[in-house]
Amino acid sequence: MGYALLPLNAAACWGRKGPDMDQDTTNRIEAITLDEATVIARSDDIEKEREVALRDLVEENAFKPVRATQDGQQGPWHVHLEVVEGMLAWHLTDASGQPAGTIGLGMARMRRAIRDYFAICDSYYKALRRASAQEIETIDMARRGIHDRGTRHLLDALEGKVETDFETARRLFTLICVLHIKG
Repeated sequence: MGYALLPLNAAACWGRKGPDMDQDTTNRIEAITLDEATVIARSDDIEKEREVALRDLVEENAFKPVRATQDGQQGPWHVHLEVVEGMLAWHLTDASGQPAGTIGLGMARMRRAIRDYFAICDSYYKALRRASAQEIETIDMARRGIHDRGTRHLLDALEGKVETDFETARRLFTLICVLHIKG
């Protein structure tokens, strides 16, 4: 019930190039945590989405914070995500355990995609219980399209701040959505 990854290098399709990950263990997220204080409750389906996104993200990702690496810090990175006064804060820690800064992102451009994503997910989970395979496939295609749109918005917001690839941004978008659940 996770999300479907695109079958080809989606980063190249969208004109994005992630950091060179060939044998490089520094340009990646080693651990990621979410600020649980902002979340009141999650359904079992959403909890599964979160677990899959966290596991898949840590297993395989491309993540290079531009300012921290320019300042000589190296990963792998520990990232803590939280929503602070409507902004998404990415608190970074480098490989030596030293703070590597906070990246703040405005959420305005992603709000509609987040809202649409959860609306279509709700329809998808309901369809899994009672709809035909064709109806489920149609809803899932719409869900993936909305997820891709949110991912592109996230990549735009990260431009000049973090170098990453589409697959990593996709998983991060899922986690950002989880942070926005208010009950």
